[in-house]
Amino acid sequence: MAEARFQVIAGGAVPQEPLATDPWQFQAACVDAFVASWRARGFSPVTIDNDIGLLERTLAALGRPAWEVTPEDIDRVVGDLAVKGRATSTRREYVQIFKGFHRFLQARKASEIEAAFGVRLVCPVDEFNASRHVGDDSPALLPPPTPERVAEFFDFMKQRIATARKYGPAARDYAMFRTLYHAGLRSEEASLLDKPDVHFTRGPFGKLHVRFGKGAHTSGPRPRWVPMLDGLDLVLRWFLEDVRPKFPDSPVLFADESGGALHRGTIRNRLRYLMELSPYSCEWPWQDFREAGLCHRAPMTLRHG
Repeated sequence: MAEARFQVIAGGAVPQEPLATDPWQFQAACVDAFVASWRARGFSPVTIDNDIGLLERTLAALGRPAWEVTPEDIDRVVGDLAVKGRATSTRREYVQIFKGFHRFLQARKASEIEAAFGVRLVCPVDEFNASRHVGDDSPALLPPPTPERVAEFFDFMKQRIATARKYGPAARDYAMFRTLYHAGLRSEEASLLDKPDVHFTRGPFGKLHVRFGKGAHTSGPRPRWVPMLDGLDLVLRWFLEDVRPKFPDSPVLFADESGGALHRGTIRNRLRYLMELSPYSCEWPWQDFREAGLCHRAPMTLRHG
């Protein structure tokens, strides 16, 4: 019997010449697939509609397929937004939505793009054009609200529970924003909490296990334990016993009305909506409890206990 040998044959799965594919049609199909991934992750329809519009405006401003975009293109678009007087937070949103789309292309479409257009994907967002996570309304320029103002806002939310058309979402919002404030969580960290992450028996007050804590310089999630201080344990006990059962059964702690996780954009939209309703907080920034300076303590990382 002849000895079997492996042989490398040139020009296998990837053609040597780019395929004749319309780049704009291909990009439109990629956008559809990107949006489908948002739906699969349970993003709310409002958030999806907002992000679709933002992505379409970003791609239109760039004027070329995403895989051909260069760092200079990013500089041009962000610079044009700055000249038009758009807020730093808006410019950051343009960069972040493109960066997310490009990351999706790298994960799902890299081989197809290289085969069809002869381009190897390299993200054009770098340290020189990535917007710093500081807005025009940052605490450096606008003082954070006083504890008294925050207390007034939470009193308003508590009173609203009794008169809201839907008890569940109103009560959930109250517990969720109390958690962001007292535990020093970011909106995305709160959205990724599950019911088993609440540990009432750890320490004198109980602790939250923030499994998807924000890492520095894209280093990935950094889990941490956060104590439930200032009566947060009582709020979460009430929430789990009286409020959470009114939503569909799922592991998610702060669930939407389908039982899925709230997207961080939805959380920020809810905060903006509530602050527009509140008679006390018209002078506050609303984007995020941490960005707006509403968090009265820095997130704590507890290595033991």
